[in-house]
Amino acid sequence: MTSRRDFLQTSLFSLGAMAMMNPSQLLASGTKSPMRFIFMHRGNGLFPKVMVPPSFDAKLMEKESRKEAFEVDLDGHELPQWMSPLVDHVDNLTILQGLSGKMCTTGHHSWCSSLGVYKANERISSIKWATVDFELAKLFPSPVEHIELACFPLGGGNARGSLDGIAQGFSARGPQQPNYAYGSPKIALAELFKSVAKDQSAQSQYQLDRMLLKFVAGNENAQARGLDGYEKAKITNYSGAIEEIRRRNEKIDAMADVIRQHVPELDPKYLDTDVSTFDRQVGHAEVLLGALISGLTNVAAFTVDELGHSYTGIPGLEGEKVNMHDIGHGKSVRGVEAEEIRSRCRQHHMTLVERIVTRLKSIPEAGGTMFDNTMLFYFPDSGETHHSHGTEFPFVVMAGDNCRLDLGRRYIRLPKYGQEGHKTLGNWYTTLLNAYGNGIEHFGSLDVGLQHLDQKGPIRQFLV
Repeated sequence: MTSRRDFLQTSLFSLGAMAMMNPSQLLASGTKSPMRFIFMHRGNGLFPKVMVPPSFDAKLMEKESRKEAFEVDLDGHELPQWMSPLVDHVDNLTILQGLSGKMCTTGHHSWCSSLGVYKANERISSIKWATVDFELAKLFPSPVEHIELACFPLGGGNARGSLDGIAQGFSARGPQQPNYAYGSPKIALAELFKSVAKDQSAQSQYQLDRMLLKFVAGNENAQARGLDGYEKAKITNYSGAIEEIRRRNEKIDAMADVIRQHVPELDPKYLDTDVSTFDRQVGHAEVLLGALISGLTNVAAFTVDELGHSYTGIPGLEGEKVNMHDIGHGKSVRGVEAEEIRSRCRQHHMTLVERIVTRLKSIPEAGGTMFDNTMLFYFPDSGETHHSHGTEFPFVVMAGDNCRLDLGRRYIRLPKYGQEGHKTLGNWYTTLLNAYGNGIEHFGSLDVGLQHLDQKGPIRQFLV
């Protein structure tokens, strides 16, 4: 568990020119709106078979079974039942199949792998570089740069998280720099919106934190003057980190009136220590929306569950703690088959996606809506199955009208693993980064099993 003090000491945040403006201010000023990115990922795999529209004819189903490359307009097709909450947003929906990630850690836990595209094993030393969400956050600066929300496993001696804590998340700010995630809507709300907290004790604590940071930064600079080499660099970097946090806080203070308008008003059940998993996910989604709409951040990562999570609140299994690891091994619960349990959880995740998309479509921005300038990704953090091999990482992508990629209202299957034209998570993230101004040749590690293919670069068919 990471304390609040540790979180402050290890967090680095970039600042940007648009940090002071919320969507309505951007509209009034004529300033170009920032893009926003939401990475919603889950444990326990996402079977490629459940992504396929049931209305596909025999010819398409045959192509799908052979994993041949093809593309189909979703207009007139029936979505998989668990995607039904998205039926009113099909024009913005892309079902993307065929990306691989064998260069990542797969199986039970991927940690930073699926966002960083490298092997990672829950040791800080295994973090090679910043994950893609942080790279995108650099392109669209905001006061808080990036937020991460997570439903950590409860109990079981898990060292990384608990319901009410802040712990290591699934994103990374840079080499050997893990990000930290809010483990509950309650603490996320308290930390992200503390500058405008109505509670006097919370406000007092916020002001105390600010004074403490100012004192420590000055003290560390004084200490550094008497040191040389590595120790001086370490103290200087630490002082610089604190100074970054102070500048971030100044930006947030200047935005107080805007932030105050968008503080999420959460039902008490979402703040309860015994909140169910389903309600906890809803609470996180509301905090995420508040942070985006207020302008606190433009990029969010949302871990809806981990493999070891014991789900509560599943319809038909109320009062039951459902261990997702057991579900991965096909165990039924009270007569409900494992695949049905997985489906009910996925459908709930799609209600979260629908909630986010619908809300952002209701917020005016630059002649359109906030969702026009948003991309949301739902995907498995460890691959296609419970014990995945990484040959497929299915994606549900929701993209607004101003997305710089050629996406929307389509089912796309890319060439299968090993075939000419096959693409990886590295190609996918390179595409995103290239489209929005980062000209990197290739993001992430290469796959040693695909040396016969040209693995580098973006997926050019998606570039506008």
